[in-house]
Amino acid sequence: MAENAEGDLNSNLLHAPYHTGDPQLDTAIGQWLRWDKNPKTKEQIENLLRNGMNKELRDRLCCRMTFGTAGLRSAMGAGFCYINDLTVIQSTQGMYKYLERCFSDFKERGFVVGYDTRGQVTSSCSSQRLAKLTAAVLLAKDVPVYLFSRYVPTPFVPYAVQELKAVAGVMITASHNRKEDNGYKVYWETGAQITSPHDKEILKCIEECVEPWNGSWNDNLVDTSPLKRDPLQDICRRYMEDLKKICFHRELNSKTTLKFVHTSFHGVGHDYVQLAFQVFGFKPPIPVPEQKDPDPDFSTVKCPNPEEGESVLELSLRLAERENARVVLATDPDADRLAVAELQENGHWKVFTGNELAALFGWWMFDCWKKNKSRNADVKNVYMLATTVSSKILKAIALEEGFHFEETLPGFKWIGCRIKDLLENGKEVLFAFEESIGFLCGTSVLDKDGVSAAVVVAEMAAYLETMNITLKQQLTKVYEKYGYHISKTSYFLCYDPITIKSIFERLRNFDSPKEYPKFCGTFAILHIRDVTTGYDSSQPNKKSVLPVSKNSQMITFTFQNGCVATLRTSGTEPKIKYYAEMCASPEQSDTALLEEELKKLIEALIENFLEPSKNGLIWRSV
Repeated sequence: MAENAEGDLNSNLLHAPYHTGDPQLDTAIGQWLRWDKNPKTKEQIENLLRNGMNKELRDRLCCRMTFGTAGLRSAMGAGFCYINDLTVIQSTQGMYKYLERCFSDFKERGFVVGYDTRGQVTSSCSSQRLAKLTAAVLLAKDVPVYLFSRYVPTPFVPYAVQELKAVAGVMITASHNRKEDNGYKVYWETGAQITSPHDKEILKCIEECVEPWNGSWNDNLVDTSPLKRDPLQDICRRYMEDLKKICFHRELNSKTTLKFVHTSFHGVGHDYVQLAFQVFGFKPPIPVPEQKDPDPDFSTVKCPNPEEGESVLELSLRLAERENARVVLATDPDADRLAVAELQENGHWKVFTGNELAALFGWWMFDCWKKNKSRNADVKNVYMLATTVSSKILKAIALEEGFHFEETLPGFKWIGCRIKDLLENGKEVLFAFEESIGFLCGTSVLDKDGVSAAVVVAEMAAYLETMNITLKQQLTKVYEKYGYHISKTSYFLCYDPITIKSIFERLRNFDSPKEYPKFCGTFAILHIRDVTTGYDSSQPNKKSVLPVSKNSQMITFTFQNGCVATLRTSGTEPKIKYYAEMCASPEQSDTALLEEELKKLIEALIENFLEPSKNGLIWRSV
């Protein structure tokens, strides 16, 4: 009897109008409890309400995720600012509304949905479930949906959007983020990630239709609707067929004595990298057994990001030593990025940075183009691209070899969009990259792709092996020919947006109003580019060639000694990042001297421009 009474009391509490003293919060609580049909996330909000946790309720319900780099990314859990069933339904309703406006043939061409292997038991939230709900919203509106029947690498979604001529696609993934996170990554009909103004317009449409429509929760539609198609076999076959375009030494690959270890970091990569190796004629790479199968807890690594280097590659390096394998390939959990390590003669492992791998890829892709080009191919028609905070090594190679090099704003969405333009104008793009181990060989996919990058590295290593050259030795040869490029990237944490803004505003008004610094300590500054304001001192009209990006801070300094350094804020984290690179000419071969000069310049940059102690910045913990 008492139990029932308490049950009734709780039921009344949760269904009465809410009187927290905050009308906005009361409305949000009412909406959540009316709209959410996931018992676990609904219960999270009910428990907070029962326990009077108004601040936490406000944090979860009174703000909404914004569209960041090509979509949404947040922690999984209950609330409008988190990734969960309801917010994914709302986002897809907004997508539907916007796409219906943009494409008269939306219902003929359809929409692609893929997902990785993330999940959270406490909110019964998994990438697969969120993908099914994304599909359900669209199927209920009579849109054909290409829903992959199992997890796929992120690059499969942009690839499928192009191949199937769909209007757009979504990949449910948080890539290499911590295990608590998930995301909703959006691709346009071009196969590139969305850019402005689509992101802002989609957000507006989401806000206009937050109440779930009839049928939006009906995830049975993915089993019953004739409009649901599974593109898995077809896309996998086409993707692997397209891979052959960047395979140049299949016979040599089949004979190599080199062994490779591959770790998929508890994510989606294993099966697809095995298939790619088969396409290239290799024996299968040796998988790391503890990390081969999907595990949303990422139980063997402190963070699922192979970019962190040796500390997270421990299991694969030890396995490689036991198996006598010299090269380790690590794809991140959604297999769009690639880390590479190579065993050196001294018994130590060399974990390559993204910039070092790009030097090798750039050399390799151009060398293969040169050896295989048709008679009438023109080097002036050839392009490589990199984001502006990445190494300038491709620029040096391009200047020497006669092809074009272009920079984009940070983020692969800008690279994807620019490649699309170049291809439409009859240009040939061999390679593109961003320093955070994101690589694209060829142009079958217009996003970074760890699967193709892994097998291209394997072919490069196998080819070099026939000449008794290691990847590290070849990197030195590239630098000796085109000039040493030594770079260092790190960051500071800063949780106060006002401090961040004042650091950058000080640089814009350094010795006097509207005057940028002329020196950084003792280092003379040659040029300054500020893409936040659109200023570039190196251009005759003083206007930046790169598009203005007012929503983030980014200033690049070119020094008289050949160093280029950029300070920028992160789009997704409370960080101020710095990227510094010493770009030497081929005759400057004293690497110790160049490294020392770079070290001093970074110290000056931190001390004079960031002033960490004065601004309360937190150094990156190594």
